[in-house]
Amino acid sequence: MLRVILAAVNAVAPVVLTILLGYWLKCRGFLSKEFLQKGNWLVFHLTLPAMLFINVYKLDSLGDVNWPVLLFCLGMICVLFLLGLVYSMAVTRRGDRRGVIWQSCFRSNFAILGFAIAAALGGSEAETLAAVASTTCSALFNVLAVIALSVFSDGEGQHSVGGAVKKILHNPLIIGGVLGFGCLLIREAQRLLCGEVVFALNVQLKPIYTVVENLKSITTPFALLVLGGQFEYQAVRGLFKEIAATTAFRLLIAPIVGLGTAILLTRAGILACGVNEFPAMVALFGSPAAVAGAIMASEMGGDEQLATQIVVWTSLLSIASIFLIICVLMGMGLLAI
Repeated sequence: MLRVILAAVNAVAPVVLTILLGYWLKCRGFLSKEFLQKGNWLVFHLTLPAMLFINVYKLDSLGDVNWPVLLFCLGMICVLFLLGLVYSMAVTRRGDRRGVIWQSCFRSNFAILGFAIAAALGGSEAETLAAVASTTCSALFNVLAVIALSVFSDGEGQHSVGGAVKKILHNPLIIGGVLGFGCLLIREAQRLLCGEVVFALNVQLKPIYTVVENLKSITTPFALLVLGGQFEYQAVRGLFKEIAATTAFRLLIAPIVGLGTAILLTRAGILACGVNEFPAMVALFGSPAAVAGAIMASEMGGDEQLATQIVVWTSLLSIASIFLIICVLMGMGLLAI
């Protein structure tokens, strides 16, 4: 049981501690409001797109993908997306808050925590699934998040389809992911046509590839520091209802819907999930709200403070919720730890 607690703590604690460091640096006057605004822009327009590009391009082969499980995960994200829309409209009438709550309902911190949790709970096969799922699910997260934040960005929820599509196509995160998939497909096409990879970015264009990798490597710590700098403890009281409702969905409802459906389909023989698949699913459906979500909310007209509060509180409370999820799955024989 102690190992289960340590697995949850080791996965989430670095995120929480880095956020707290950012908050402390702001309180000490090291992070100014102007710096945090520019930091938000930098993460959203440069380092996060670089992370998405590298994560996609690093896939060894599309043939390594466990397609049935991956398609299930993508499908459940869409289900949570639809549930989140109804839930956000029931929680608040403010458009800038609806978009933030909506994206937090379906978008987890899988890109940052997924591999760590899968590695702690499973073996190499679990890590491989987490790596592949992180790439594809993160791409879907970003597309759906742009939709969620665009629909309510002006507080009305009434926008033209063309306007929403334009925002999606011009979103830096979408561009980064699409470029990554494009380069990956070109690499796969070379294998099919030539029998080997003749041109690879990380070989023929290694200096440029290294720069993009370096940008990716600073994304998580820098984004967490900026997030901590934006945190305002005094704002909790005015946002308590929205924070509590979103935290409940992210840490309780989403895992019940996602993992519960996976268990039912596995027991029915429709889906083949076991000790190699559930570690990644725990991270996908049970981890806290995505750090990138707060950055996107700030850049796309959402309630920046609510988005920050949701990330902080879901991260803190996820240590307990992930522990409970792991205990339940262990009791059902679905996790080997």
